Amino acid sequence: MKCIEKIKLHNFRRFPDLEIELRPDLNILVGENESGKSSILQGINLVLSASISQVENVGVERLLNSSAVEEFMNGQRDYSDLPVMFVELYLNQDDEFRVSGKNNSGNRECHGLRMECKPDPDLSETISELLAQEHCVFPFDYYQISFTTFAGEAFNRHRQFVNHLLIDTSLVSTDYATRDYIARMYQSASTATERNLHQYEYRKVKEGYKASVLKDINEKADTYKFGLRTDSKSNLATDLTLMSGNVGIESMGKGIQCFIKTSFALRKADAGQRALDVVLLEEPENHLSHVRMRQLISEIDEATDKQLIVATHSNMIAARLDLRKVILLHASSTKTAKLSDLSEETAKFFIKAPNQGVLDFILSSKSILVEGGAEYILLERLFEASTGHSLESASVHVLSVDGLSFKRYMELAGILGNKTAVLRDNDEDIENNCGTRYESHVSDTIKVFADADNARSTFEICIYQDNRSICDALFQSARRTLDVQDYMLGNKTDAAFALLNTEEELQVPEYIRNASAWLIG
Repeated sequence: MKCIEKIKLHNFRRFPDLEIELRPDLNILVGENESGKSSILQGINLVLSASISQVENVGVERLLNSSAVEEFMNGQRDYSDLPVMFVELYLNQDDEFRVSGKNNSGNRECHGLRMECKPDPDLSETISELLAQEHCVFPFDYYQISFTTFAGEAFNRHRQFVNHLLIDTSLVSTDYATRDYIARMYQSASTATERNLHQYEYRKVKEGYKASVLKDINEKADTYKFGLRTDSKSNLATDLTLMSGNVGIESMGKGIQCFIKTSFALRKADAGQRALDVVLLEEPENHLSHVRMRQLISEIDEATDKQLIVATHSNMIAARLDLRKVILLHASSTKTAKLSDLSEETAKFFIKAPNQGVLDFILSSKSILVEGGAEYILLERLFEASTGHSLESASVHVLSVDGLSFKRYMELAGILGNKTAVLRDNDEDIENNCGTRYESHVSDTIKVFADADNARSTFEICIYQDNRSICDALFQSARRTLDVQDYMLGNKTDAAFALLNTEEELQVPEYIRNASAWLIG
């Protein structure tokens, strides 16, 4: 199976330099907006498509790293200092001599493909004259694009070494994207001999239609007669569609279009030479219901005969498909992180665990983990009372997880270096429940906070004892036979919601104040 082992980007979009090693099966790109997920897929797609016109349609000015352009324009503006952009794909094709050589940035013998965008050397004098002008602009128009193998040979869209498909759900409903997708899938599912025969038979059908159905009207025509178009804009490839029942895909809703296109692309490849090697999925979760999402995850998980590179914001996709296959990108950095060191036990836990926002936790630099709904409801108010900052302004994410899950999230935080405060009940034994149990997971960036008094064993008890008069006033009438503290323990979320809406100033338990101060310190 052909696959991409590594991608290198230089001065491409937001990346001055980026190198990512890829798995041969599944790679999940995760990151906030503007972190570069789409740029990585775009770089791969441009190289494998090998279409100069496609690069020109995007625009060199949009692809060339803006910081590199700005640095050049603020410098001496010498022709020799003009930035060069390239994307390199390192392949596993050890038996393909046509892509083997040293025509790569490392100048070492390996297999791969390269797209390069640099100033046209034949126009160096013209470019130098333009740069010497006082009010010059960057010479994007004088850049040239080339596609070469690592052997130094040029290649183009008619001579491709890796058969791939990009499915961008943001473009799913456009006519061009749908036609292009169907044409690519038809090419993947058929051989050249079959396509020639299909096109021949299709032209015969059109000629037959002209000779029979249009015969009467053409006999009455004088100079001009009616026929059916057979040019490049009206042939078998342009007229084909995908059907579900009796409905063409272009007549379906966006959600089902996304699902059908992705599902069809992921199906088991036949033995034909044009079988897909690499599938690029841009946010496949778009427009999908929960049920369809689960079906799609199952199909992605079973697609073992091709390499998949998925960019996603979905907690479900990232967790269900194994967090160890995640490549994490940050908008504030051009470096990546991987979760491949996550233990198998923890990875399997997140595959089966309820959807608890693990992706949000991964993407947050500072987090608070709490045990249940009551703490989650009140924590934003308690945090602001402790620090004077809202959770949003302090960039702190709060996640409610079952107490038994703390270690799983702490392991994740340890790999990523995220600052994490764990708030838990001491359950009448702070030394064992909050100390010994987590000692192998605690570090400079991960700490466990609990009330130091074993008698104050739960969050509700701490809140009641620190806010006795407020709680008594709120819950005296509702408690019936229970005292107020027992009522709060038996009605945790209701009590928390009532406290959230009170106008009285709440006193914050000391361990929560300590955790809040540590996080923003």
